[in-house]
Amino acid sequence: MASIRKETFVDARPEDVWDAIRDWGALHERLVPGFAVDCRLDGADRIVTFFTGAVLRERLVDSDDDERRLAWSIVDGPYAHHNGSAQVFDAGHGRSRFVWITDLLPDELQAPTEQLMERGISTVRETLEAAPRAA
Repeated sequence: MASIRKETFVDARPEDVWDAIRDWGALHERLVPGFAVDCRLDGADRIVTFFTGAVLRERLVDSDDDERRLAWSIVDGPYAHHNGSAQVFDAGHGRSRFVWITDLLPDELQAPTEQLMERGISTVRETLEAAPRAA
């Protein structure tokens, strides 16, 4: 099983970063606009349309406010198995450390998935740093 880990530091408070991560239905507006171009809820699932044209169903596994961690699984599409998580940590001085982990099968999808995650995490950082800051 392939495992991909991406991290970035974000010049935004952890509580603001977490608020955007946990907003399950607003991925395309608050976290990765332009990377995800549409998102609609279907029960606990979200149907996400990406800039590539791919449309995937993502199932919410867990949203943990105490750990500031969101976990989900892609339940259709190219993966035989997919589990993703995003977590935010306090990096001090009003900054955050954003960690995105994906475990997937088949292994052959690791390289293209990793390339997409590089673009995605860059979008996360840019979006969150440009977001209005709470007082």
